[in-house]
Amino acid sequence: MTTVEAATTEVPLQINGRRHVVVLEPRVSLLDALREHLDLTGSKKGCDQGTCGSCTVWIDGRRVLACLTLAAAASGHEIVTIEGLADGDQLHPMQRAFIEYDAFQCGYCTSGQIMSAVKVIEEGNAGTDEDIGEFMSGNICRCAAYPNIRAAIRHVRDAAGGRS
Repeated sequence: MTTVEAATTEVPLQINGRRHVVVLEPRVSLLDALREHLDLTGSKKGCDQGTCGSCTVWIDGRRVLACLTLAAAASGHEIVTIEGLADGDQLHPMQRAFIEYDAFQCGYCTSGQIMSAVKVIEEGNAGTDEDIGEFMSGNICRCAAYPNIRAAIRHVRDAAGGRS
C-alpha cells in the first residue's frame, strides 16, 4: 500500500491589513488556515458546520463563516478577524460594550458575536431587539447571554447616533 500526499499550494491571504502566504491543501478552510497555520486563534471552531457562528470573520466587509469558506477562495480579498478589530491597544466600541455589559459567560462564542454585532449595526439591522435577535440568529450562545449581548449592541448603536 502506498501513501499519497495531498497536493499543496501557496495561498496569499490579506488578513487584518497584513499579507500572509501559507502553504495549504486546496481543501483547507479559512478557519483552519487562520487557527492552525497563522496562529490567529480568536475565531473559534464551534461546530465546523456553519451553524453556530463562532467562526465569523469579515471578507471584503461582509460577515462570513470561516469554517465554510475555503482559504483559497478568500485569496485576493480583505479578511478581518477579531484580532484586527481593535486599533492597537484601543478596543473597538463593541468589544468595550461586551465587557461593560458582561455580554459573555464562557467566552467561546464572543469573537463571532462581536464580529456579527458590529455588522448588524453597520447593515442597519439593529433598530429593535427583535431585529437584533433576527440578524444575530446565526450566532449561538450556549450560555444564553442574549439579553446582555443585545444590551451591548444597543449601547453601541445608540452611541453611534442610533443609526439602524
